[in-house]
Amino acid sequence: MFRVTNSTQVPFFFILMGIPGFEVSHGWISIPFCCLYTVSIVGNITILAVIRIEPSLQEPMYLFLSILALTDLGLTLTTLPTVMGLLWFNASEISFEACFAQFFFLHGFSFMESSVLLAMSFDRYVAICRPLHYVSILTNRVISRIGIAIIFRCVLTVLPALFLLKRLPFCGSHHLSHSYCLHQDMIRLVCADTTISNWYGFAIALVFTTLEPLLIVVSYALILRSVLRISSQGESFQALNNCLSHILAVLVLYVPLVGLSMTHRFAKHAPPIVHVILANIYLLAPPVMNPIIYSIKTKQIRQRIFHLVSHRQFPLHRM
Repeated sequence: MFRVTNSTQVPFFFILMGIPGFEVSHGWISIPFCCLYTVSIVGNITILAVIRIEPSLQEPMYLFLSILALTDLGLTLTTLPTVMGLLWFNASEISFEACFAQFFFLHGFSFMESSVLLAMSFDRYVAICRPLHYVSILTNRVISRIGIAIIFRCVLTVLPALFLLKRLPFCGSHHLSHSYCLHQDMIRLVCADTTISNWYGFAIALVFTTLEPLLIVVSYALILRSVLRISSQGESFQALNNCLSHILAVLVLYVPLVGLSMTHRFAKHAPPIVHVILANIYLLAPPVMNPIIYSIKTKQIRQRIFHLVSHRQFPLHRM
């Protein structure tokens, strides 16, 4: 991609940033990043494999979990090339088109994460508040439609932001403040009026960081009201325990998001490394922690993983 400057064509690219102030230590810093990416990829693929091969897990809760695992896997694979390329090979340049492609998938999968968690909260609401109608309401066909609706919603949400930003001229510095392409990072390099893009970005943030968490809170308020009506303390505890994995997944997503948003709002002059660390936590925590949470807290998933591992190792013991 080229941009016209003084009647000459020059290559147009962005410059990514690693860990500011620790450039000489990128080789060592790459080790924990590599471990986190490995845990995310292996963990989410394991979740998908277990749900795929085990017939007893073909239930709404686990089908939603498989969608979440696919989303986490997509988010991981979107940032991995630029992050590890920068840390391992100091490959800081990214082309105009590649940056916008990463922009699309990064924000798309981030929005999908929030939407899938909202759908899973609806699943928990139906399972606890309307257990007799659970199977009839959340059929495979309904779950498929929910999944397709989530994908279309996220794509149609990100595309306008992408086209609004792509049509604007970039000039001056091409240095981004992260090792991947984010909307809020790229828009500050634009040398034109960004009012429409800013307001559209604000509207998106309002929906995905305020409305969806609010709907999740409402669903759990209804769940809690239903649980408190259960006379048996053991059944009440069991009902809440069935929601624990999802609650932890919600916290893993939204706690870093709130921290990152507060930092951008009230600590704009904080050292760059603070913003970089919080952004990395926000993007890496869900894909890394979700498979761990569901593997530990969900008995059926844990048992099937142990069975799968022992089954794979058994032939080795016989040799």
